Amino acid sequence: MSKTLALFDFDGTITTKDSFIEFLKFHKGSLNFLLGFAWLSPYLVAMKLGLIPNWKAKEIVLKYFLKGLSVEDMKNVSADFSAKIIPRLLRSRAMDQIKKHQENGDDIYIVSASAEDWLKHWCDQIGIKLIGTRLEIIDEKITGRIDGYNCYGQEKVERVKAEIDISKYSEIYVYGDSRGDKEMLALAHYPHYKYF
Repeated sequence: MSKTLALFDFDGTITTKDSFIEFLKFHKGSLNFLLGFAWLSPYLVAMKLGLIPNWKAKEIVLKYFLKGLSVEDMKNVSADFSAKIIPRLLRSRAMDQIKKHQENGDDIYIVSASAEDWLKHWCDQIGIKLIGTRLEIIDEKITGRIDGYNCYGQEKVERVKAEIDISKYSEIYVYGDSRGDKEMLALAHYPHYKYF
């Protein structure tokens, strides 16, 4: 029996905006978010210039905004974000495609550089699996560091292969929209770049 796998990037592919940015705004409020990004702007410029890697800049931002947040508080704010904000960010064509894969009985995964923490509740609600960046937790608190590697580029492929036996699938669909999806798109029989 043939099986089909569908892998979707989240930010920019399923959504119109980056959930990382939107989550931080939601958690801290727009003013604190803007002040924080003004303070962090030298690091973000350094990342854009290639002076520091993407993952390092991400950790700097995570530490600034989330360090010390309890796991329980993170779960609560993530559930609120999932209910109140994610629905506003979704592309209707992307959601239609997810529904088609669901109706066909395909295995569906979101594979995202965004943290699993703020995407898991939404993925659970619509019944799809999630592979994302993991945040380090020590003593039931977020440290602001990434646990393992940022789920971006080749790491998306490594995480997919660690979790899924792709040899079992006769058809693989991949949907992505950025440089960070290039390697994952190469796994596909049917790659879709900026499809929605």
